[in-house]
Amino acid sequence: QVQLVESGGGLVQVGGSLRLSCAASGRTFSNYAMGWFRQPPGKERKFVAVITGSGGSTVYADSVKGRFTISRDNAKNTVYLHMNSLKPEDTAVYYCAASVDALRLGLYEVDYWGQGTQVTVSS
Repeated sequence: QVQLVESGGGLVQVGGSLRLSCAASGRTFSNYAMGWFRQPPGKERKFVAVITGSGGSTVYADSVKGRFTISRDNAKNTVYLHMNSLKPEDTAVYYCAASVDALRLGLYEVDYWGQGTQVTVSS
């Protein structure tokens, strides 16, 4: 079992930045690919980014490429999402996710979900 707890969400103005964190506990953190998804109000949950267990590879959704950066610190069992140049359409609940395989995570085959953290971008 893996428990995921997100933090760092909040209210930010257009063009601003936020850093989300996801602390993991339970099984060996580096065995899992980690990712972020988001769900805007009234819409489906969508993939944002994924990072492999070693941190050596990352993939991003086109909508965030060049603005968001996913990273991880395996010594701290934590994955981060650095969000820059935020837009109103980035407003969503952001969920941390873990999967035994990065490809599976990108296909929404997630083994563990966090509870989510709200990000609101105001214009």
